[in-house]
Amino acid sequence: MIARTSGAAIRGILVALMVLTPALYLPHSTANATEIVVFLAILAFILTFAEYNSAFPSFIEFRDAPPINRLRFVGLMSMVTFLTLICKHSYAPTTATTLFHGMGVLVANVVDFPYSPVRLVVLILPPQASPALIEMVRITASVAYVAALVTVASFAYALRVRGWPTGNGAFNVWINLPLFDPTAGGDVVTRMQRDGRINIIVGVLLPFVIPALVKLAADYASPITLSNPQTVIWTASAWAFLPASTIMRGMAMLRIAGLIAEKRRAYSTAEAAQQAA
Repeated sequence: MIARTSGAAIRGILVALMVLTPALYLPHSTANATEIVVFLAILAFILTFAEYNSAFPSFIEFRDAPPINRLRFVGLMSMVTFLTLICKHSYAPTTATTLFHGMGVLVANVVDFPYSPVRLVVLILPPQASPALIEMVRITASVAYVAALVTVASFAYALRVRGWPTGNGAFNVWINLPLFDPTAGGDVVTRMQRDGRINIIVGVLLPFVIPALVKLAADYASPITLSNPQTVIWTASAWAFLPASTIMRGMAMLRIAGLIAEKRRAYSTAEAAQQAA
């Protein structure tokens, strides 16, 4: 009980610090921005603490199947931290911000090519956008996208090489997949495989689809202004993290479906052997 409560508190504090990171280092655009950020950090802490402190799952998947959620958090925290240092370079340059900004420029020169997701993000900016804003969006989108790719690759390593989730003991479907109803109808393995493939396809397409939808929505509503560096950070992080998280969920679902199928074959083989004996 104590270990679960302390672990939930640590997770909540880390999530709250992630929410506060851009606000601690970058200027605010409105007078009440500080109150809003603090409220969001407290809300993030409460939700994370309540979920991990509870014995019964509610909405967070793979709660007891590390390291998938840890990789998600590290990936998102890395995006937010790197982008914060890059954006801070325009306001208060230091040795650290200069280093990360230079690395961001190198990454952008590699990732920003015609028809790439990063190029599509840059194209959604209005024609009157300043060159400084265009460069900032280009760099932040590139760094966030590469961080997302590294996160997905890290989970693929844990899945293929480390044998996730069998290395952590028995996998409890009810606790780790609270939103998946095994009694909804149809074969569980088939449904998991279908959901896994759909998640992977959607995750691959999202970096291309989101900029197109934003560009289309700009014709009917006021587009999101990216003049505030904090808006740039959270927009780029959400654009890169959501597809990465979706792909990781699809990979996990396919892996679990494969484990269930292997268990079925093992039981069938053992049953056939008993009948033969």
